[in-house]
Amino acid sequence: MKLLVTGGAGFIGSAVVRLAVAQGHRVINLDALTYAACLENVASVAGDPLYTFEQADIRDRTAVDRIFATHAPDAVMHLAAESHVDRSIDGPADFIETNITGTFNMLEAARAFWATAGKPADFRFHHISTDEVFGSLGPTGQFTEATPYAPNSPYSASKAASDHLVRAWAETYGLPVLLSNCSNNYGPYHFPEKLIPVVIINALAGRPIPVYGQGKNVRDWLYVEDHADALLTVLRTGTPGRSYNIGGENEVRNIDLVHMICAHLDSMRPAARPHANLITHVTDRPGHDARYAIDPARIRTELGWRPSVTLEQGLERTVRWYLDNEAWWRALLSRNGVGTRLGNTA
Repeated sequence: MKLLVTGGAGFIGSAVVRLAVAQGHRVINLDALTYAACLENVASVAGDPLYTFEQADIRDRTAVDRIFATHAPDAVMHLAAESHVDRSIDGPADFIETNITGTFNMLEAARAFWATAGKPADFRFHHISTDEVFGSLGPTGQFTEATPYAPNSPYSASKAASDHLVRAWAETYGLPVLLSNCSNNYGPYHFPEKLIPVVIINALAGRPIPVYGQGKNVRDWLYVEDHADALLTVLRTGTPGRSYNIGGENEVRNIDLVHMICAHLDSMRPAARPHANLITHVTDRPGHDARYAIDPARIRTELGWRPSVTLEQGLERTVRWYLDNEAWWRALLSRNGVGTRLGNTA
């Protein structure tokens, strides 16, 4: 398979690129290299003849058309997006332009290429989204593929809009699309503005570990390499027009997650005091969703996929990776907004 991956220098996208190349697929990585992208994420495949990098912005339709014409992909894995909720609160315009207009450009470029190629039945456009489009859950229940959309942040609203565009292009134009909505990802190469890297990096530096509110918000955590495997499974065997919820089956409160990370650090990199002593409760984020939880029954029963990594295993691997790859994350600390509390403007 010749696979065009957008956002392939980002966190999840790079995991897809690495796994797809390892599985023998030809991969074209389209990435604009914005603040959260890092070519070191795909350095392990950079010299592989199966891998090609194209620096381009999905908001640039001319560039996207050129890449389709040059590489003639069999499938598209669309991951490029602005994804940090706090940044979307402070500056929603980038999220509207990238996540909505960028997805529109990708759909139109894919549709034009697909039509020119004679509308091959095996072409696929796989759009990767988030469970945040479904809004916030109470203490019980789970998101299914039939859950109504109710986004609460500029980020999740922009992703919800892009999901609707993908569905509309399938219904109106017949474009063979797949859509997946995932829970919170974590693991190697996670950009150091997200919760788990922030906890690890601040703890190692002896700085306060910020926890929003009381830390009672619940998330389902999905190890990023499991997610990459699920995405390629959906692409290969999913039914066009279907959506698939991908979860890690690992629900935990934020405060408990932070304590788990601190315990791993106490074991691997002991300090004078337990790292949990650094936990500091800070003002909560505006519109902070209380709980996300995914019902993964469809992908399990239809495609035979389920996660292979437990949260305890994944956190141990992740903490160890950050300890062993300090040069990678330290080089990113000077990037715009990293280490600064964002999302307070509301």
